[in-house]
Amino acid sequence: MSEIDTPLSAPTLPSPVIPGSSPGRGGLGRGRLRLELAAARLARRAGAIASLLVLLVAWEAAARSGIVTPFLLPPLSAVLARVGEDALSGQLAINLGMTLYRALTGFAIAGAAGIVLGILMTRRPWVRWFFDPIISVGFPMPKIAFLPIFMLWLGLYDVSKISMAVFNAIFPVITATMAAAEGVDRPLLWSARSLGASERQLLREIILPAALPQILTGLQVALPISMIVMIVTEMLMGGEGLGGAMIAASRFADSPGVFAGIVEIALAGLCLVKGMTMLRRHLLVWHQEAEDPTTV
Repeated sequence: MSEIDTPLSAPTLPSPVIPGSSPGRGGLGRGRLRLELAAARLARRAGAIASLLVLLVAWEAAARSGIVTPFLLPPLSAVLARVGEDALSGQLAINLGMTLYRALTGFAIAGAAGIVLGILMTRRPWVRWFFDPIISVGFPMPKIAFLPIFMLWLGLYDVSKISMAVFNAIFPVITATMAAAEGVDRPLLWSARSLGASERQLLREIILPAALPQILTGLQVALPISMIVMIVTEMLMGGEGLGGAMIAASRFADSPGVFAGIVEIALAGLCLVKGMTMLRRHLLVWHQEAEDPTTV
């Protein structure tokens, strides 16, 4: 065979190299990266636990040093003992259950209504024309100022307390939903329409999945707002609940009872926030943020 007839061989391309690893050791590089990320997560959690322990130890030391009286700052051990007494008597379960029932009900109503209204404001111009001025005025103002009006209109029972939670928590959900829906890539929507997708299919299969991360962020903001507003509302209206128990303890100069209420509220809020974070990770397991450990 002559030199001209000799077949040409395809050029050999270099294999891709993963950053942080040597050629031919891609698996080893990825394993090392996973270990580094796990170590970073562990370090952050250890730092958070250490800072909390320092705060608790400082609380106990300051209370027992005599710098302040036990009435102004009861020891942490006495406060935890009071929390245990409330738990054993069943009063903690009743108050915690009532507060969570009202706060979560208000949060659920605000979440559902806020998402629907936010989507409608991006899809229907007349809905945006009507509600946009209301959202612009209502979002930055302290809505707890409307509490006396809710008390006059709805009384001192659960309806007025839940309504206050809805009224305060719905605004961040609306704004987050609007921003998320408007941020969907226009070429993606144009491509779907060119393939014959209806408006309902666009909403269900493109807009909502693309907007879900930011909508969940709005819900994560609304949940603690609902809890905070419920505690304040219970303090002002009275009745069963963590806020009502705290204000009742303060009226009887029960300092350990007041601080026990603070600890109980802090633990309940922490559980709610962590639960919402876990729900977000579960719903966004398909999203790229699931691979980023620094994402909330």
